[in-house]
Amino acid sequence: MNGTALCPRFEKAVSLLSKRWVSLIVFQLLPGPRRFCALEASLPNISGRLLSERLKELEQEGIVRREVFPETPVRIEYSLTSKGQALAPVFNEIGQWSSSWL
Repeated sequence: MNGTALCPRFEKAVSLLSKRWVSLIVFQLLPGPRRFCALEASLPNISGRLLSERLKELEQEGIVRREVFPETPVRIEYSLTSKGQALAPVFNEIGQWSSSWL
C-alpha cells in the first residue's frame, strides 16, 4: 500500500461525517435524547424530509438510536448509541481547534 493512500476506514468516517447536516445532527444529540421536532427546531435550515433521511442513515450506521414510546400520541426520541457517543472527543477537539484558528 502506498504511504500516502488513505485508510479506507478513515475515508469512510470522513465521508459519513462530512455529509451535509450529519455532523450538526450528531452535535445536537451529544447532550442527550431529542425528539424530531426539537432537532428540526435547532436546525432551522434543514427540511423535515432531509432530517428524517439523515437520521435513518445514522441509525443504519449504528450511530443513532430511534426509540418509540407507546403513548398517545406516539413519542419518538433520537439518541446517540455508544458508537455515536464515542464521537464526543472528536467534536470537542474540532470545537477547540475552531475557537483557536477560525
